[in-house]
Amino acid sequence: MASFIFLAFASCQKVAKVAQPDQWADYRKGYSWLSKRQDSAFFYFNRAASNAAAKDVVALAYYNMALIQVSAGDNYGAQESLTLSLKSLDEQQPNGRNYMATDYNELGLTCENLNENRDALNYYRLALRYADDKNLRPYILNDLGNACSKLGAYNQALSNYQAAISIGGYAGAIYAKTLTNLAVSRWRRDHHYNAAPELEKSLAIRVKGQDKWGENSSYAHLADFYKDRRPDSALFYAGKMYAVAGSLQSPDDELEALQKLIVLSRPAEVKAYFQRYQTLSDSVVKSRNAAKNQFALIRYNVEKSKAENLELQKENAAKKYQLSGVLIVVALGSILAVFWYRKRNQRLRLEAENRIRQNQLQLSQKVHDVVANGLYRVISGIENEDKIDKNDVLDQIEILYEQSRDISYEQPQAADGDFYIKITRLLTGFGSPATKIAVAGNSMEIWEKVGAHARHELEQVLQELMVNMKKHSHATSVAVRFGHQGRYFHIDYLDNGKGFPAETPFGNGLTNTGNRIKQMGGTITFDTKPNKGTKIHIAVPLT
Repeated sequence: MASFIFLAFASCQKVAKVAQPDQWADYRKGYSWLSKRQDSAFFYFNRAASNAAAKDVVALAYYNMALIQVSAGDNYGAQESLTLSLKSLDEQQPNGRNYMATDYNELGLTCENLNENRDALNYYRLALRYADDKNLRPYILNDLGNACSKLGAYNQALSNYQAAISIGGYAGAIYAKTLTNLAVSRWRRDHHYNAAPELEKSLAIRVKGQDKWGENSSYAHLADFYKDRRPDSALFYAGKMYAVAGSLQSPDDELEALQKLIVLSRPAEVKAYFQRYQTLSDSVVKSRNAAKNQFALIRYNVEKSKAENLELQKENAAKKYQLSGVLIVVALGSILAVFWYRKRNQRLRLEAENRIRQNQLQLSQKVHDVVANGLYRVISGIENEDKIDKNDVLDQIEILYEQSRDISYEQPQAADGDFYIKITRLLTGFGSPATKIAVAGNSMEIWEKVGAHARHELEQVLQELMVNMKKHSHATSVAVRFGHQGRYFHIDYLDNGKGFPAETPFGNGLTNTGNRIKQMGGTITFDTKPNKGTKIHIAVPLT
């Protein structure tokens, strides 16, 4: 994304020369907010895209909206904006082909962010086809090389990097970027390859040029390269990356640096890094989900305002041709139009609010399932282990990190023949010397008639029950039994904890549990008394 920032400056120069500055007014306002408040910048870019008649204004506005959406993790929204930008471009117009090249290249980057690397290759090749400006081509070739490298096509990647150097030369930021990518791909192709001299040379160029983003990248690659060779050097570079990422206010890079520090640091320092990782990860998920909802609301409000203006224009144009003899009809028509207009606005507003509320509810449930309960399981495991296996902890953290980054879109749910093993590990993972967990009836056969969606939902339900037991019940004995009866799959949960006091309101976790069971057409019943344990029975229809 940063590779094409110079295009934005070029567009500003074009703004100053436009004969009709009103066409660019909202675009200029958006650009003035770009480095201060991205929500404000998005608002004005969106208004420019919706109201401007000049197609180049519309195309550039959508392009900048896409950059903002990518920075907030909304890659699908960015792809929609880039597609709209392309629709407004004409390759026969001045700069049209180069703008198309930047749009296609950014589409490639969004595909890489979504791990769709083969689609990314196609977009990068389209970008090269339209990139008439020689200065664009080294950046596109670099991105094309990165996609090839991720797919294991290292020879193709190296060929693209060499082409980028032949065009861009052996100096400056683009050379440092290409040299880093070249060294990393050679090392990935042959792990005995010594990439350190090239990586150090690239770092020196970036430090001299005060390229902080480039420094951050160099520190990350050097930490990875030295991880198994010289752990002390890897720790040094991970610390440098952590410091630079903090100064750049880049949470993704800070989280990556923390992952490296957790693996490489002394045991006494791991806990502090882990706590910072946990806090930052939660904050990133919440802020990005809030930003995505805000972008959707901004687009909805602008479209609604545009529709209202068009409707008013149509009404005003019609009134010019009405005769005085039909004033009564006009008056009645106006009354009906106002009534319909208010009802329509009310319906649209309610629909939008319901969609946003439903999205927030689903995202809240996902954050609770993936981040909150997942982290609690990691913490529970750390508390109950005499010795901490840092690699195992890192694996669990990395899984949670990937799940939290992908939390804004649905993952496919597939049947799993070893699902009963996964459930056993889930339940027994909450055991400790003070809490014994007994599991009965959990076998491969018992889960065969339970659909993939129901398995996923029941896994989350069981996790919520065990988390609630661990946090609140203080039980020393827990039993979970699985079985079939008629057309229903049954789960019986029993513990000897303190139970629920009378009229205790359920929190978000148990409320979500009830909602999940209800949506599957099942039932859940609680039999609990204070200090006399808890019995829970769940029944859901078989597929």
